[in-house]
Order: sequence, then structure tokens, then C-alpha cells
Amino acid sequence: MKKSRKDMVFNLSLVALIFIAVIIVENIPGVNPMLSTVLKKGSIYALVAVSMNLLNGFTGLFSLGQAGFMLLGAYTYAVITIPDSAREKVYMYVKEGSAVSRSWFDNIANGLHLPEGVSNIAIMIIGMLAGGLIAAFFSWLIGLPVLKLKSDYLAIATLGFAEIIRAIFQWDKLGPVTNGSNVLRNFPTFKTAVFPLTVSAICILFIVLLINSTYGRAFKAIRDDEIAAEAMGINLAHHKRLAFVISSFFAGIGGALLAMFQNTLQATPFKSAMTYEILLIVVIGGIGSVSGSIIASFLYISASEWWLRGLDSGKFLFIESPAVLRGGFRMVVFSVIIMIIVLFFRKGIMGERELSVTRFLNFFRKKDGKNEENS
Repeated sequence: MKKSRKDMVFNLSLVALIFIAVIIVENIPGVNPMLSTVLKKGSIYALVAVSMNLLNGFTGLFSLGQAGFMLLGAYTYAVITIPDSAREKVYMYVKEGSAVSRSWFDNIANGLHLPEGVSNIAIMIIGMLAGGLIAAFFSWLIGLPVLKLKSDYLAIATLGFAEIIRAIFQWDKLGPVTNGSNVLRNFPTFKTAVFPLTVSAICILFIVLLINSTYGRAFKAIRDDEIAAEAMGINLAHHKRLAFVISSFFAGIGGALLAMFQNTLQATPFKSAMTYEILLIVVIGGIGSVSGSIIASFLYISASEWWLRGLDSGKFLFIESPAVLRGGFRMVVFSVIIMIIVLFFRKGIMGERELSVTRFLNFFRKKDGKNEENS
């Protein structure tokens, strides 16, 4: 009990220090703008990676539908938060009464007499929750038949669902609502990294509490041995569906945050490649480790979006990109780095371990003990 309390205090203190550091860094003039990009996108990917780890790592369900649920969350958020005054400029398929109205959001804000800045935050929060709920609803629907499948078959079914959803949202017949294959814009967005970091931290905290609850222990039992779990009285169908719905809910929130980060929204980027990116982050961090998914998310975004970007134009970190490959050499080097990590860290950076003050102190105690023996 004392160890768990120490670990909780350690993790909360670490989160508080990160928030303080982010606020300080973003207010320092002359700081590289890529740092803000890494913080924003890294926090979004951390949330989606942890939600995927809940399903793949802690419950043992191999799902590849994350991009589809992110798309549902992103589009739900954008469609219901675009102001009525901007719809004629945004929508290419304008039909009176066909596009979803945001006027009830304005009525809520006006009724509560909220200042403009606060009302925008309230709209963003309501929009995100709506996106998460729509993603959860669709996951419940497809989960009824799909969760009867196992391993590769489940992965193929969920991947197919994600591709179908992307195609449907680009369908011209749904244009009055989704704008078809055209861009959605003019919805509320965030300017600093504090907002996505806060939302991601709250959501990840909920997932951690769930993992450490009786439901989390049931998920792990299903992952380890379904027959033994069922013999212990665990309802397999119920718990699998629960894990699937919760994971999709947070993927929907992650999709809404990604739409805010990009400032515009289109269905095209939500391809299977996006799901593979999230899966890669989970594998690099460690399947079954929340800390690993968070660390790997920021490392992945930092390397792909910032540190190696110089290779696309010339020389970076004593590596000179060939003239023929310039414009894409960054991804070549990045792929080699990923291969090296996978080869030397076969269970990921963290494996199934989590960051804790106990492990941190034990590491230094062992190191001091070795130094004393050597002396």
C-alpha cells in the first residue's frame, strides 16, 4: 500500500512538473515552434495509443479500427461546432436544414452567461464528448458481430470497418452533413499545448484507474487465458464489448483533438496508415504499458516531425541525405531507427512495466551497491 501511494505521488508530481514546464516553455519568446507542435500532437497520439493499448495490450483483442473511430470523433466534433454563420462558406453541398445546427450550443452559452473564451472551451468539451459517444456507439454496434472473431480475423474486420467509414464520409450523398471529400474548417481550435495535454492527462488517468479496478483485472484475465477467465465467472462477451467501447470512446476524443490540432478536417488522412502508426507506438513503448505508450508517442512525434526533418533538405546530425532521396530520406532513417529499437527492445521500451518511484529508487540502490563492491 505504501509503495502504491509513493508511486501515485511520484506520478502526479511528474505530471504537475510537466504542465509547469509546458506553460513556461510556451511563454518563452524565440522557442522553436516545432516544440509546441510535438507537445500538441504527442499528447493526442499518447491518448490514442493508450486507448489502443487498453484493447490490444490489456484485453488481448487485436483491433485495427482506431483510425475509423478517430474519424467518427473528429467529424462529429467539426460538424456540430461549426458556427451557423460560417456554414455557407464551408459547405459545398448547402441545403437549408440539412446541415446540423450549432445554435443550441449558442443557447447554452448565452443562457449560462459565459464569457466568450469560456463559452468556446465549453463548446469544445461538449463537442469532444459528443465525438467520443458517437465513436463508442458505432463500436458497440459493430462489436456485436465482430467481437466473436479472434486474432487476425478481428483485426481484418475492424480494419475493413475503418476503411468503409472513411469511404462513406467522402460520399457525395452525405455532403450536406460531412461536406463529402471537401475540407471542413472554422470550428473551434486550441492555440496552446496546455489544452490537449490536460484533456489527454484526464482521459489517461481514467484509463489507468479502470486498468487497476476489478474490470481491469478481468481484462487481463481474458488476455492471459479466456478459458480460465470464463471458468472464474467472467462474462467474456460483456467485458470484451466494454473494453472495445471504452477504447473507441477515447479514440473518438483523440480524433476530435486531432481535428483541432490540424485546424481543418478531411477524411483522406484517416487511412489504415494512421492505425499502423498508433500500433507502432504501442509496440515501441511496450504492449501492456501505459507509461511506455506515452513515452513512445512523444519520441515518435519528435523524431518524425522535428529531429530528423533536416534530412529532407540536406545534412543533419552528421548524416547527409543523397540528392536523389531528398524529400523522403527522413523516413528512411526513421525506419532504420525503428528497426533497431524493435531488435534490441523486443518487448518495447518499457515492456509491461510502468514508471514508478520504487523502481527508480531501486535502480540507484543497485547502482550504488555495485559501486561499493567495486571500491
